[in-house]
Amino acid sequence: MAYFDNGNKLFDDARKNHYAIGAYNINNLEWTRAILRAAAETNTPVLIQVSMGAAKYMGGYKFVKDMVEDQMDAMGIKVPVILNLDHGDYDAAIECINLGYSSVMFDGHKLPIEENYAKTKEIVQLAHSRGIAVEAEIGKVGENQDTSSGELADVEDAMAFAAMGVDRLACGIGNIHGIYPTNWPGLNFDRLQEIADAIDIPLVLHGGSGIPKEQVQKAISMGIAKVNINTEFQLAFQDATRKYIENELDLNTAKKGYDPRKLLLPGTDAITAKMKDMIEWLGTPAVA
Repeated sequence: MAYFDNGNKLFDDARKNHYAIGAYNINNLEWTRAILRAAAETNTPVLIQVSMGAAKYMGGYKFVKDMVEDQMDAMGIKVPVILNLDHGDYDAAIECINLGYSSVMFDGHKLPIEENYAKTKEIVQLAHSRGIAVEAEIGKVGENQDTSSGELADVEDAMAFAAMGVDRLACGIGNIHGIYPTNWPGLNFDRLQEIADAIDIPLVLHGGSGIPKEQVQKAISMGIAKVNINTEFQLAFQDATRKYIENELDLNTAKKGYDPRKLLLPGTDAITAKMKDMIEWLGTPAVA
């Protein structure tokens, strides 16, 4: 039977020993299998996560959990797997805790600060009573191609959330979800250092897709223990699928190139290959 790890020992070790574990969003069955396959072939732990939008697209949080569990069993997955809700609101976090996700990210940055604190405390208490990890976010991670949409994380906020018992903390340090624009100034390492000096819990880098390798690895050396990747895989999937169609392989009726299993295979393989590259970037060690 599939088992979900909460990741606490894994991420604590990652911060202590200056490596990171990838957190990879899933969007369908192919994404799930591609990510699990890369983890199995490299014998490395993996965090699989689902956004609220992707969960709705796939049929709900229960379906996502059941699908991941069933695929772990079908594929004979032996490495530690963490199942995480990504950027969940209060209701989503409560639902995923009740369903047995092993980790939830409660993103309350849109709420008044006191309400954010109160709901974070409540979620931490409920999650921890069931052995489930909690991630929170300080500042705001920017949105696709918009360098002005983010908000720099505050050190006092970091200390407050750590004191609440949050297990992992995502920091707005100039990072952006989606594609980075050409005028992106880079990560704010001064603020990251201030936060890393103030708290000792594992730190999280959202928007990991598109950040240059040297910046990712510098951030890891300073306390980042979890790096979120999504857009990188979407672009790899898009590119491989486009080549399949441009080469008119889908028109080969003799070999049934139109079969969706064949049509989606190049993109699925591209995700696995890209994830293996990211594992090397992050320095994730194989499990014993």
